[in-house]
Amino acid sequence: MEQSDIKYYKMLGEIQVSIKQSKTFYDAIKNGLKIVTMNSASDYAVVWYKVNNSYKPYYWLMPYDLTSASISCDNNAINDCIKNNKVITYADFIKDADEELKNSFGSLNIASLVIAPFNFTKNEQGFIFYIKKEGKFSSDEVDSFQILTLLTEISIHDSNLTLNDWTKNKVILSCKDIKKSFKNGDVITNVLKGINFNIYEGEFLCFLGESGCGKSTLLNIIGGLEKLDSGSFEFYGKDYSKASDDELTKYRRDNIGFIFQSYNLMPNLTSKQNLDLIGELVDNPLDSMETLKIVGLEDKANNYPSQLSGGQQQRVSIARALIKNPKIIMADEPTAALDYDTSIEVLTTMEKVVSKGTSLVMVTHNEEITKMADRVIRFRNGKVYEITVNSNPLKAKDLVW
Repeated sequence: MEQSDIKYYKMLGEIQVSIKQSKTFYDAIKNGLKIVTMNSASDYAVVWYKVNNSYKPYYWLMPYDLTSASISCDNNAINDCIKNNKVITYADFIKDADEELKNSFGSLNIASLVIAPFNFTKNEQGFIFYIKKEGKFSSDEVDSFQILTLLTEISIHDSNLTLNDWTKNKVILSCKDIKKSFKNGDVITNVLKGINFNIYEGEFLCFLGESGCGKSTLLNIIGGLEKLDSGSFEFYGKDYSKASDDELTKYRRDNIGFIFQSYNLMPNLTSKQNLDLIGELVDNPLDSMETLKIVGLEDKANNYPSQLSGGQQQRVSIARALIKNPKIIMADEPTAALDYDTSIEVLTTMEKVVSKGTSLVMVTHNEEITKMADRVIRFRNGKVYEITVNSNPLKAKDLVW
């Protein structure tokens, strides 16, 4: 038996086991593609599937948010790939690929591209992009993509899982190539190294990653608390990357609610007074008692923070963010200081907030919490490492850690 045959049999076993252990179709695609990508010459990979009259990204491994990307069903290269069931190679992507393929990746640098046909189900057609940042794929590497894709496809078909999708709404905030560094004496630390992603209306989005990877810094930038070095972030189409301090203050006041790990409540004010104080600063606040009712604390309206448990104080801080009637709530490790039962209590409250149409962006270290989110952006060394879509989010009460 050839060494290459042993390699493929071993990989097939890994793919089959990984997909068999997957609970959803999305997880099966994700797990299978990760194994293929790790064992191939590609730097990035994207799985596309057909939705009405265009192809949409289903899962991708790259530092760029493709959630809103699309490719027409009339694209000649894609039609050739699918109808003739053949792999297409662009050894020089910039020179040879058509404009639609180039535009689908935004500003991402691509040297070579391989398009491999991939059938999600017998009736659901799609394809996979294998991408190289520099240099060209060899003929042997191209052949391996065809084999590996086919092995993944067969395993997916045998899994009996149902194809599902996440329905996204309007883009409300867009980040483009955000960079940020901090200087301490002669030492410069590059914290964010070119961040690209969108936030959608009414979504629960999690930022996940190790300490120091830039999650909180990014949250502060898009929340208007810090300024970026370069790049841009747009809120409903307006660019705030070069906004003045007064413009950022108005942006925060009118659109953003904040929830911090430390509750930051005024100790000499009652729960209701803490909310009323914020309500006085905005144009269209919610009613303070109604807001306390949303978080289940209307009976604690006249209690001071010292008379509340940690979980109750955090729920008051959620109500304080909510009373502004914000478009987005930014939450930085809101359950880090809480025990399990209290965390579930707080997460259940945040679940209610999202169900009412407010977008929620949460920084967390807790992998289990990300199972509640519509999407998860994983950061590594100041860059987006992976963006995953969760078409079957769990309820807070179903989380276990």
